[in-house]
Amino acid sequence: MHGRIMDAYRLVSQQDGRAGMLMNSSQELIARVRGGDEEAFRLIFDRYIRPVISFIYDMTGQRDLAEELAQETFVRAYRGIQSLKDETKLSTWLFGIAKNVAREALRSRLRENHKVEMENDSVMELSDTELLPDGRLLNKELNRVIHEALATLDQDRRAVFTLKVFHQRSYEEIAAITGFSIPKLKTDLHRARAEMRRRIQPYLGVGYEV
Repeated sequence: MHGRIMDAYRLVSQQDGRAGMLMNSSQELIARVRGGDEEAFRLIFDRYIRPVISFIYDMTGQRDLAEELAQETFVRAYRGIQSLKDETKLSTWLFGIAKNVAREALRSRLRENHKVEMENDSVMELSDTELLPDGRLLNKELNRVIHEALATLDQDRRAVFTLKVFHQRSYEEIAAITGFSIPKLKTDLHRARAEMRRRIQPYLGVGYEV
């Protein structure tokens, strides 16, 4: 596939005649891509581009950067799909690539800015239902506050929190994406919830329990 993939697919809504084809299984699409079928990769792109952008945005806090890094994610996916193991879930593999791309960008930004991330080691509880995905946030201000709070978490906790709370991934899926053990995931999530709760609570309305 030539050129920059995002440029070829930017206007997904204008690609007619493919909605019904999205029912293709991931295994079938992967096999078709491996056989040189670029249309199959476009279907994979259509299916996963929005959640990948959302995940990277939660990791970086920058929409334009998230779109750029999502482009790089799919470039790497196309180049590496021959090495994808048959037993690996496609979405898990893509999120793993996106995680690596985002972490590389964050490390580069930290080197440039010499920024020190903040951490808080208090241990409190925050259930998965107490923070909502972007589309259901109370308002734009709270959306901004949440992403500013996410930026203060270290990269490990940010990734785990985002995958579990915003993307509703299981611990097993998160372990596959991040390479972390499940005990570490639970500890990082516990502490990330505490920090997010501490930072967001002042912005929540009266009667909203955290």
